[in-house]
Amino acid sequence: MRHRIAAVSAAALLTLAGATGIAEAQSTGLYAPSAVVLTVAQGEDEATAVRASTLSCAPTAQGTHPDPQAACTALAATAGTLDMLLAAPDTNRACPMHYDPVTVTADGVWQGSRIAWKHTFSNACVMSATLNGNPVYAF
Repeated sequence: MRHRIAAVSAAALLTLAGATGIAEAQSTGLYAPSAVVLTVAQGEDEATAVRASTLSCAPTAQGTHPDPQAACTALAATAGTLDMLLAAPDTNRACPMHYDPVTVTADGVWQGSRIAWKHTFSNACVMSATLNGNPVYAF
């Protein structure tokens, strides 16, 4: 099952890349390609993805993400440092202190450079409080 999700994610990224003309963009230099597969996984192993979304940001925002424009804008604001997606947790929100890890990933190409980013939260409440309205993982 793990390999199947990874294969589906890779196939989705390649399909999205082909559909958005990434090969054409590289040869013409009109824009730097940006296409990523975003996942949310239960546990510390990203291969156990429970949700996945594709996102392409160049030349236009598109993909299976429900709000590709907002997600592309949020990714662009990181200037390639995806740890910037992690805001200070909402101090007005109390989360349980139990360990039930949730892992988020971004894998693909961002502005022409290969990226593979992963972050594990102690539980879904901490993930929600930390991402605090960030649209990238709102799928």
